[in-house]
Order: sequence, then structure tokens, then C-alpha cells
Amino acid sequence: MANDAAARANEPVPDMVKQFVVYFYRHIREKNVYEILSMYEKSFSAISERYFKASSWPSAEAIARYADNDHVFGLLYKELYFRHVYGKTTPTLDQRKESWENYCNLFGVILHGNVNMQLPNLWLWEMIDEFIYQFQSMCQYRGKLSVKTKEELAALKDCDEVWSALGVLNFLQALVDKSGIIAFLDKERKGEEKFAETEGYDYNQSNVLRTLGYFALIGLHRVHILLGDYTTALKVLDPIDLDKPGIFTKVPGASVSTAYHVGFAYFMLGRYTDAIRHFNASLVFINRHKVAATRPYALDILLKKQEHMYALVAMAVSLGGAASGGGANARSGVMRLLEEGVVSALREKHGDDMARMGQGVVSAFDELFSLSCPKFVTPAPPAGSAADAEGAAANYNEEAYRSQLKRFIAQVSSFEKLPALRSYLKLYTTISVGKLAGLMEVDVDVLKAQLTNMKAKSSLVEWKGGSSALDGTETSVSDVEFVVDGENVTVHDVKPVKKNGDFFLRHIAKQNELMEDLGPAKPLVYKGKPQGASA
Repeated sequence: MANDAAARANEPVPDMVKQFVVYFYRHIREKNVYEILSMYEKSFSAISERYFKASSWPSAEAIARYADNDHVFGLLYKELYFRHVYGKTTPTLDQRKESWENYCNLFGVILHGNVNMQLPNLWLWEMIDEFIYQFQSMCQYRGKLSVKTKEELAALKDCDEVWSALGVLNFLQALVDKSGIIAFLDKERKGEEKFAETEGYDYNQSNVLRTLGYFALIGLHRVHILLGDYTTALKVLDPIDLDKPGIFTKVPGASVSTAYHVGFAYFMLGRYTDAIRHFNASLVFINRHKVAATRPYALDILLKKQEHMYALVAMAVSLGGAASGGGANARSGVMRLLEEGVVSALREKHGDDMARMGQGVVSAFDELFSLSCPKFVTPAPPAGSAADAEGAAANYNEEAYRSQLKRFIAQVSSFEKLPALRSYLKLYTTISVGKLAGLMEVDVDVLKAQLTNMKAKSSLVEWKGGSSALDGTETSVSDVEFVVDGENVTVHDVKPVKKNGDFFLRHIAKQNELMEDLGPAKPLVYKGKPQGASA
């Protein structure tokens, strides 16, 4: 290891990199957040594109002498170094281990040291975002066992603790706990602090731990989504008021990632209107911010998430419409939750898919789910060690995805018979269970199970305000109400209540947003001679 470090220290360093490191280090020491942000966001990307398009940057050992051999700066540089490796090349197992060790050391210093720095929120968010991405990448790499040699399997066996789910969760939780962010956000809700207003910066002390703790909450939420635990994922975000501007809404990547994962959690829990609400807000946000994106790769990520959310909205509208009774009218009712521009784009992108889903074509749901779902992870091999696994059957990196797909398709299938059952119920005020079973061409017991299912699907839980994202009120969404009384079914039509107020409120809010974008009105100054004035 010592010889490797010595060899790295003697690597050639291009002059452009030397200059970058010298100025980057100086600005970090001087806590010049704006210059740090400019170099992080623009200079690093520009140099990467010009000099390191398909190769790695010089090692941390090679550039150390240009930054006074500063230990913390070396850890920060390595964070960028390995992020570039993951983005431009395929990392080796050794590089994955080194990156994990670097995050352990960096977070260790932040948690237990005296870090006196001011770093941009964008970097702190992307540090957490990249941490979770590399965890996902390792889980995928670990699951592809059949393509590995015996030597690679043996090396993998010694890496059980590297990028483990428990290790990742522990670091994120430690950042949350040590930062005291939960208590701080509680004070903000009470009006005692102004965390969002100051964008997390406090020049009397470092912003790093507290802001990392804030983004670690969102990171914990995301990891629970990847593990398929949607209830815990939403519960984790309770300290953050998702319906008010916060630090996460000031960083485009954090805003979109949060909305996508929150919406997906609601979607998988069958809370389609809540899912649509979050997706809609994020799609509008992307449309406004994509023009001002300063980094091409960041814009690509936003646009990719946008496509995923449109696919999820298409499914949520279809399933929410099925819960409301099925048919085009029911779907239109759910689509009233969407902005006009989002509706137009949705029809253009997924009009045919929605028509197929409306006809109960399960494969249409399967295709869109595969396109739009997160990359779920299996945190550990199902049985035995990595080195014991052989053959194609040993590939388990898709198991987590298949498990969540199976869960979703079961959810979709539960809506399959509802449109036909509803159409028969709409024809009668009273009908015997036996006759209805005959019309449906099913056994009486099967029909009773379908009626129970329809009763359960006739209402959705909607968030109407509260302290937790899991809060919600049962809201009836069906246009048919029925009661099974012995061997008879009594049916009542439900007349939909027109909510004109919601229509006007949406348009008033839209007008207010447009007025804010236009800025304060300026008085008109007439420079010419008024009409009728004498010469």
C-alpha cells in the first residue's frame, strides 16, 4: 500500500489541474461559497470534459502537495475523483472499496471532528445523492455473480461490509442524529428558526453537518424506497414539511428526487391522488427550471426523471380512474389534479398506453413500471456467501425488482373486474347475489370477494394536511354505493359534487405564480407630448 501511495504521488499533474486545485483549496479555506460553487459546478465539469473525458483525474496523493497536504481537502477531492470514475468509466472492485472507505473517512471527520467549512448546498446534496447511487451500483455489481471468475468471487467474499445496506443506513442516521436537524426543523415550524430562509448557511459556524443531516433525511427516505419499505420511507420525512419551500426546493436535483420518491411511495401504497399531486408539482418545477440548467449532465438527469414521472402519472391516473369506477370520465376526474401543460404532455407521451391500461391490458402496466421504477436493491445474497454461488441461477440482482413488480401487478389485477361489476350495478337498484354472479359468470363466493374488493377500492386515503406524510382522510371516489344485505345487493347512485372552488383556486394560484415570475409592475412613463397640449 505504501508503494502504491508513493507511485501515485509521482503521477504527472496537468497545469490546468494544478491551478484548479490551488484555487479550489484557497476558496474552501476562505469559506468563499460562491467561488466554491462556481468551481464545483462549472470548472470541474469543464476540465473533466476537456482532459478526462474517458479517464480518471490525477490521484489525491498526486495533487496533495498543491493543497498543503490538507487531509480534509484530500477527502473532498477524492469524493469528486470517484464520482468522476463512476460517471465516465466502469469502476473496479478496488475502486468501489476505496470510494466506500473515503466516504467512511469523510463522514467520520464530519461527525467526530471539528470541520470549520462552508460548502455549497448543491455539493452537500450531491454528496448524499452520489453516496446512495454508489450503494445501488455495488448492490447491482454484487448480484451479477454468474459473469465473475472464481478470483473475482473470492475477492467479493471479503467485501461483505463494503457498501452494505446496514452501513449506509447507519451513516445516514448518524448524520441526522449528530446534526440535530430534527429538533432544528421543529423549531423552524414554530417560527423560532429560519433554516430555509438563510438556505442553511450560518457564517458563525460550519453549515456542513447540519445541511448534510438535512439531506441525509431525504437519503434515508430514498434507501427505504430502494428496499421496498414505503411506509417507513414516508415516516422518515416527517420532520420536513413537504408542502412548503425548504432547502430541498432550492436545489433542483433534491427537489425532483424528493418528489419522485415521495410520489412513488404513495403510488405503491395505493394513494394515487397523493402520488399525482407530488408528481404534478415536480413536472411543473422541471419545466420551469430546465431552461436555466447550467450543467448538461444535471439537465439529463432531470429530464430522465421527468420521463419516469410521466409514466407513473399515466399509471396513477389509470388506477385512480379505475378506483373511481373506470372509464374515460373517471380518468378525466383524476386528471383535474394536473396542470394543463402536464395533461397535454401526458396525452402526447402516453395516450396510447393509457387507452390500453383502461382496457385492462396488464402488460401495459408492466412496461411502464419497468421504465419508471427506481433501481431496487437486494442488500445481501439470499443464502450462502458470494464465493459459494455458481452459474446463472446465482444472479440475484433482479430479485428485488421482480418482487416489487409482482407486488404491483397484484395491485393492478385487483382492479381488473371492477369496471364490469360497476356497469352491472349501475343497471339495478336491487339485485340478488345469485343473479349478479350469473351475469358476471363467476361463483357466488367469488362474486362476494369481488364486492368486498370493490367496497375497499371505493375510497382512497388522501393527505388533507397534518404533521406526517402518512396522515390522510378516507375519501370516497366511486360513483356507486351498495350494501350487501343477505342474498341481495342494494345499489345507490352517487351524484358527483362539482368542486368549482378548486377550479378557481388552481387558476388564482397559477396567476399568482405568473405575476411573481413577471416581477413587480413598473409605472408607465409617457415621454411624448400629451395630446391636446399647446405647443
